[in-house]
Amino acid sequence: MLPDVPTLPGYRHLYSGKVRDLYEPVDDPSRVLVVASDRISAYDWVLPTPIPGKGEVLTRLSLWWFDRLADLVPNHLVSAADVPEQVRGRAMLCRRLTMLPVECVARGYLTGSGLADYRDTGAVCGIDLPPGLVDGSRLPEPLFTPASKADLGEHDENITFDDVARLVGPADADELRRLTLAVYARAEAVARDRGVVLADTKLEFGRLAGDEHLVLGDEVLTPDSSRFWPAEDWQPGRAQPSFDKQFVRDWLTSPASGWDRHSGSPPPPLPSDVVERTQQRYLEAYRRLTGESPRH
Repeated sequence: MLPDVPTLPGYRHLYSGKVRDLYEPVDDPSRVLVVASDRISAYDWVLPTPIPGKGEVLTRLSLWWFDRLADLVPNHLVSAADVPEQVRGRAMLCRRLTMLPVECVARGYLTGSGLADYRDTGAVCGIDLPPGLVDGSRLPEPLFTPASKADLGEHDENITFDDVARLVGPADADELRRLTLAVYARAEAVARDRGVVLADTKLEFGRLAGDEHLVLGDEVLTPDSSRFWPAEDWQPGRAQPSFDKQFVRDWLTSPASGWDRHSGSPPPPLPSDVVERTQQRYLEAYRRLTGESPRH
């Protein structure tokens, strides 16, 4: 169950996901207001405890990346200033897109669901990999490893490139792969220069009405959609320290939480120290990448 979302004068609430709330301007259905909340999710649950300032970090980091990727692919941003005052700093007014039904994932390092697939099959999304790779291994080259989009509360499933071609057609599948890997290559180099490993990232693309060109939508290259690791601590063969919600996952699966993730019961509220440590990881990711501090 998601918490109540704010009522915004002049906007109609359309949908709430795990983290974002979407609104439509009542006088302009060609636009959508994307509001990043402070909600946090783990193991396909939206947790009852927010992370203060998280929505602002996600929004400001997306804006920062949109600016640095604009020559590679157009994006859906219209304005981050022309938004209601009560959500300013964590909202973007965007062009409305028809989204393609594919989660476009680029992996430069082996971890997460990719590691699980590799351990089971020696491949990721149907792409064979050399033997002997471990958690955190850098891949011989970045891979396009797509996933199907899941409904709220469900889990994305890794799919093959042929599956993508069946979903969207061969031409769009080729373009999704090209754009995803181009964005990853640019972002990986930027992050590496700032002492951050970009292990993988998830992108979403759509189209404007009547336009054939693909447009980058949703958020981009945030700790919610990407794995960022401190480069100085990268060590293949173990789980890597990360700038995201790993503190939350670790606490939820520890005896301290008293929660069984397989029980079907919702997770408990987070203790204040886990909230604070998670907040600091999001802030540190923003500071390292941008060289600035978000206001919140």
